[in-house]
Amino acid sequence: MTLPTVSVVIPVYNEEEGLHALFDRLYPALDALGKPYEIIFVNDGSRDRSPAMLADQFHKRPDVTRVILFNGNFGQHRAILAGFEHARGQQIVTLDADLQNPPEDIKTLLDEMDKGHDYVGSIRRKRNDSAWRHLASRAMNRLREKLTKIKMTDQGCMLRAYSRRIIDTINQCNEMHTFIPALAYSFSQNPTEVVVGHEERFAGESKYSLYSLIRLNFDLMTGFSIVPLQAFSMLGMLVSLGSGCLFLLLLGRRLIIGPEEGGLFTLFALVFFLVGLALFGIGLLGEYIGRIYHEVRQRPRYLIAAVLESRQDDAA
Repeated sequence: MTLPTVSVVIPVYNEEEGLHALFDRLYPALDALGKPYEIIFVNDGSRDRSPAMLADQFHKRPDVTRVILFNGNFGQHRAILAGFEHARGQQIVTLDADLQNPPEDIKTLLDEMDKGHDYVGSIRRKRNDSAWRHLASRAMNRLREKLTKIKMTDQGCMLRAYSRRIIDTINQCNEMHTFIPALAYSFSQNPTEVVVGHEERFAGESKYSLYSLIRLNFDLMTGFSIVPLQAFSMLGMLVSLGSGCLFLLLLGRRLIIGPEEGGLFTLFALVFFLVGLALFGIGLLGEYIGRIYHEVRQRPRYLIAAVLESRQDDAA
């Protein structure tokens, strides 16, 4: 059996309302490529009919469809990592199941890979997201680039293409918390970006809450840079220097002017500021320590309940 040239990895979590529409657009788009391909759906512990629908689709197109079923919800990025470990193609594409990124744009990414690029990112042409998502995305893009030196115009778009070499390198990493596009960028030799479409969700709501987005960006910052710790250390030194100068100033006033009344609330404000700064530093340090804690336990990143694939695949 001929091994696929293209592997498309799609994490799925409670997407029953839009899966049929995804199937109707995805398979014709890939059939039109003229390349051998496989689609790897990773069900991330869905509680709706998504697993049954994926199983039905596997039986309809067993030649190009593979389904990985998790026995729980482990998160989008771990689902993608599971897909990477099972992908056999030389060009691997990640795609969300919500149809916000048109499957037809996969060809655009693969055309760039055929030009010699080993990593192809994407920039959404016209984002159909809420205003706060736009603002939060811009702010985190700027902060991420300053802290990590990783240049991605649109870090929130999951439609990306990776070479076999990059995927093999990612599969060697055993990190519990990571941000796959940034990790792949750090391994790439000839990256590029292309503009792709962005549509409204076909059905359902985004699975990413504000809290989830914040946690994702913590993974990005702490996983690729120690600049936050270094910056906080510098800030601590500056505050200590300022506190020393303030002590000398108050001591001088005491000796020259004598005891003074008032200033109590100023001292309260200063103490509250320093206490808040200390708590923020402890929290930042806790983020790094928490990630070390997760890594040293060496627990599996995910558990697979079953894999649906053709026996011909095993023979190959």
